[in-house]
Amino acid sequence: MASPFIKRYLLALDRYKWAGLAGFLVVLGAGGVLAFRPTPEPKYVSEGVLRQNVPLVSFTATGTEVRQIGQAFITADFLLADALLEQVSQELARRKILVSPDEIRSSATIIVGDDDDKNGVQRVGVRFEWTDPEPAEITLSLLFEGMIELSRIANKARLRAIIEALDERLPSVESELRQAEQALEQYDRLEGPAIQAALDGSLLGNISGSQQQRRQNLILLATLDAQMRSIQARLGLTPDQAYASSALSADPIIANLRAQILDSETQIRLLSRELKPAHPTMVQLQSDLAAYVQLLRERAREVIGGGPLTPLPSGNAVRQDSSLDPARAALANELVNLKTQRDALVQQQQTLALSEVQLRQQYASLPNKQLERDRLAQQVVLKRALYDQIQAKRIDAEAAEAETVSSLTIAEPPATRLEEVEAPNPIVVLAGGIALGIIVGGGVVFLLDMLDSTVRTYEDLQGILRDQDIPVLGLIPEMRSRYAPILLKADSPYADSYERCRSNLRLAGSQVNGAAAPKVILITSTRDQEGKTISAFNLAIASARAGRRTLIVEADLRMPSQARKIGIDIDPQAIVEPLRYYGGQLGEAIRLVPNVENLYISPSPGPQRQAAAIIESSEMRRFLDDARGRFDMVILDAPALSYNNDAMLLESQTDGMLLVTRPGYTEKAVLATALEQFEETEDLDLLGAIINGADVSVRDAVDYDDLGGHPLDDEDSFSSDLEEVRHSRVDF
Repeated sequence: MASPFIKRYLLALDRYKWAGLAGFLVVLGAGGVLAFRPTPEPKYVSEGVLRQNVPLVSFTATGTEVRQIGQAFITADFLLADALLEQVSQELARRKILVSPDEIRSSATIIVGDDDDKNGVQRVGVRFEWTDPEPAEITLSLLFEGMIELSRIANKARLRAIIEALDERLPSVESELRQAEQALEQYDRLEGPAIQAALDGSLLGNISGSQQQRRQNLILLATLDAQMRSIQARLGLTPDQAYASSALSADPIIANLRAQILDSETQIRLLSRELKPAHPTMVQLQSDLAAYVQLLRERAREVIGGGPLTPLPSGNAVRQDSSLDPARAALANELVNLKTQRDALVQQQQTLALSEVQLRQQYASLPNKQLERDRLAQQVVLKRALYDQIQAKRIDAEAAEAETVSSLTIAEPPATRLEEVEAPNPIVVLAGGIALGIIVGGGVVFLLDMLDSTVRTYEDLQGILRDQDIPVLGLIPEMRSRYAPILLKADSPYADSYERCRSNLRLAGSQVNGAAAPKVILITSTRDQEGKTISAFNLAIASARAGRRTLIVEADLRMPSQARKIGIDIDPQAIVEPLRYYGGQLGEAIRLVPNVENLYISPSPGPQRQAAAIIESSEMRRFLDDARGRFDMVILDAPALSYNNDAMLLESQTDGMLLVTRPGYTEKAVLATALEQFEETEDLDLLGAIINGADVSVRDAVDYDDLGGHPLDDEDSFSSDLEEVRHSRVDF
């Protein structure tokens, strides 16, 4: 049996034979041209050597650097510049020698290397081939002269470029130097006095004076606090209360209102013995008393105001506080004055403390200021050094212009010799062309096959599925065209393959779900033409012939029904009212398949625009639940996964999913994406896979069991007519 790689390559060779043949013929044609081309004319070779030019004396460093750079740029592309070749061609034309620049480039060979004595001196070997010895030597001599002059011009151009770069850089460096000097000068003007004050000790003197003043203020505050406590003890008032009492006692209006209030209270007390409180006179006196009290409070508000420190007192408090005698009033005024002096000293202490903090910060920041000044001074030094260096470099470069020379000189002048060319053996060249053509043609076929993502052999499909731990439940051989794809006849040689798939499905379902064999199975594929519908029909036929009451549900509502292939006509009314079609009696949507006992089908009412809505409807769910109860096996033919999600929506109502694949149609990337989606979805049960159209015999397909074995290696089959060439395929 051929290996999977050879089988895949033979399939690729059958698909891309014309591309491979074209590649073979192209290479063979090129080999024929080379084999039978005319014998080339003899060639004259003129050779010479250039070497690195090392002057004995060099007065400038820039000149030496330029020559070293020029030596690094000595390459074949540089020495065969277009301008040089054009000049050489024109000079040859003046000497009646017609050689174009392109001919000079193609005939000249340059080898750049070192001397044999390992002294590091660079050597450039130049070789020029031509059909005439004299033009060859003249051309090489002109090339030598041009290469030497080209190197000198290049060195001079590099030197001029250095001078221009320095001239361009110099103004900005000079500007940066001036800016650094100005920054240092400005910093000295701003921070110089502070630095000098710290250095001569005046800053420490200011800090000591501030501390001495604060100590004196503390002593004075203690004296004021003692005086205030003494006066408060004699008056029984706080400074705020003393201020309010003094202000109220000195106001004449408050004194007048106090007298009127006292007069009203006296009359009320005298008349209360004879008159009742409701008497008009008593009521009038009470009203007058309240008005006087209100006026007293309003006047007190005008005199002392109100606030958190001096809240407005009540009427009785105003009368009491405004009754200070002259001696107590003098003490109250003195207490207020002492309070004012104390507040002023406290404010002065805060100002002195803030000033001292600023002085201490200024003293503490002195090292940073000194470091900042040193940094600015260092910047000036660096900028000045760079400026001086550029100036010196520019002077050196200007001096180097006088000693600019070429980086090359002639070590060996041109010498011409005859070089005979041996013609290749036509038979050897042609044989090599044939061998290379076979390799190229095969490589083209292999490359085109590698670029095609379609899986070509069933062995490759097996490998992909096994890598994902997906069991292959059925290996269906490729059907020859004289057999119907739907196995309505019981004597079909392919029936046993589907029967084996049915039994494997029962075993796989119990292994995946850990329960009874699956009853409702969804069959889908990754794309069209993989045999999904054919597999669903034939698997249902195998189940029915095994004595199980089986129902096929055409769940692809986006495509027309395939029920006519088994002799069933769809009800035209079902296409118009699909929900009523599934929501009515179960028998209305189910037809008995003729010629196959125990087989029923529910034809699709498709194509439908709202297919997803019908699939998720309660009518469809009730239909599948009823079918589960009435049939032993229900097989759903669902749409392909790469076009919509109908299969994923239906899977939750089934016992598992069966994936159909087919060599030559299944794409590796699409299959891998589908398998990854199955793995990521935890509630999705993938029972296994079916491989359709496998290049195996019917016997090997029947003996295949991915749950416990593999296809047999025996090439025999049980019928000689099954060994015919399987090149005519049935569309799955």
